[in-house]
Amino acid sequence: MKKDFTPEKELLFLALGGSAEIGMNVNLYGCNGRWLMVDLGMTFSGEQYPGVDLVFADLEFIEERAEQLDGIVLTHAHEDHIGAVPYFAGELGVPLYATPFTADLIRRKLQEAGLADQVELHVIEDDHGAFEVGPFSIEYIPLAHSIAEGNALVIDTPYGRVFHTGDWKLDAEPIIGEPTTEEELRAIGDDGVLAMVCDSTNVFNPEPSGSEGAVYKGLLEEVGKHAGKRVLVTTFASNVARLHTLGEVAQETGRQLCVAGRSLDRIIEVAQDNGYLENFPKTVDFDTAMGLPRGEVLIMATGGQGEPRAALSRIAEDNHPLSLTSGDVVLFSSRNIPGNEISIGAVQNRLSERGIVMVTDRQSMIHVSGHPGRPELEALYDWLRPEVLVPVHGEMRHMQEQGRLALANNIPSAVVQKNGDIVRLAPDAPGKIGEIESGRLVLDGDIIVPADGEAITMRRRLAREGLVIAVLDKDLNPQVEGIGLPLDEDYPEFIEEAEDDIRNAIGRLKGKAAGDPAEIHEAARLAVRRAATRWSGKRPQTKIILPKG
Repeated sequence: MKKDFTPEKELLFLALGGSAEIGMNVNLYGCNGRWLMVDLGMTFSGEQYPGVDLVFADLEFIEERAEQLDGIVLTHAHEDHIGAVPYFAGELGVPLYATPFTADLIRRKLQEAGLADQVELHVIEDDHGAFEVGPFSIEYIPLAHSIAEGNALVIDTPYGRVFHTGDWKLDAEPIIGEPTTEEELRAIGDDGVLAMVCDSTNVFNPEPSGSEGAVYKGLLEEVGKHAGKRVLVTTFASNVARLHTLGEVAQETGRQLCVAGRSLDRIIEVAQDNGYLENFPKTVDFDTAMGLPRGEVLIMATGGQGEPRAALSRIAEDNHPLSLTSGDVVLFSSRNIPGNEISIGAVQNRLSERGIVMVTDRQSMIHVSGHPGRPELEALYDWLRPEVLVPVHGEMRHMQEQGRLALANNIPSAVVQKNGDIVRLAPDAPGKIGEIESGRLVLDGDIIVPADGEAITMRRRLAREGLVIAVLDKDLNPQVEGIGLPLDEDYPEFIEEAEDDIRNAIGRLKGKAAGDPAEIHEAARLAVRRAATRWSGKRPQTKIILPKG
């Protein structure tokens, strides 16, 4: 096994994030002693990281080799592909490459972080824009996705061509942008593709993902059903095609459009600055919207994933300038991101309690995925005909299934890897040749720390077991306080018994131990914890505070 993993006279692939998980995409290609990074994303935290909002891939491997890194290429502007840029790009110290819409969003992130003058950002203006990064020749290949300017990458190297799909789908009516045609993709395949590194998210879907054009027809029909009612549509802010559709639906149904959510405002501004949404209707403010007849307003709002501070959550709680009443309608023009089911259900239950009608994509054609189903994957296999398939962007079950699907469709080889696996693509037979330690970092307050560090671990324990504190005065008399323990009814009795146990434990110390602060601390800690366990059944964290000196 190699130890240094410097890619000498070979082509390597290494995922630091986004493999065996969905989100937080960070991919590395190594060639002739140099590295290329594709995407630098993050993910949003869940209950496993209490008090934390953002989660990042641990970049230690490439940070230690920063002098070998030539650049970072961004495929598109979703947060799971660019969200970590303002946190790490300055330290990595290499140029960024992106198409105009993506670059505009990145530039704003860098400005907010005070890094705009410290990070070199190259805007690749043309469709199929080509450029060189170290030993890599790169071309953007426009593909449909649920955001403007979704791109695959053709990466040419001395050892062969890689087709890195990014996030993609096939769409004959994408509404926004012009994806690369079947003929153009077949031509890429005719030139020879060594490896396809491919999105696995929807591999279990037996049907094509569907067209944005069909969503336009579905939303127009659905909004038209609810004449005389106030209609709110919640969707992903980044889906510029969906925003374009909603603007047209508002105009065709005779409704004024009202936008609720800062991320929607930002995306609309960036899209218009880059030549999209040119005919988007003028929007009305909240007061105007509430003054219109109910059937003459269409609200577009953030919060379809149940985010507690988003517009829809506040509207559901009747804590927003926009309001809905019984009989009004909310259209969920989005899919549930795994892990958000509980928060989405809570919002929907609050809306339902108030008599508000809800429609999801299970009931009406008002949303399609931005990721390929099995027929789309099979089509791309046929057009590109790669020698090896490397599944990414999925949980392990997704990636294993795509590996099986590729082999069943005459792809000669499939390498299923996970974060930290070093994969040799060429020369010789493709496969895993080693493994590095990979991990996660979290943004805890204003500080980036290891996800498995003491602070997060302790916070989990506190949430699970509670805390008991014992403060000893200069005479070693204890004062005990329990926090987060189920002791409400017998709390005074617990305190009295715990304090007695501490005194007795300290009193049993003999000789030098009786004057040793470490021995006193340990005796008190064990005594108070045993008392807490006896009374509550919990094994709380303990904090012993000894007198100074």
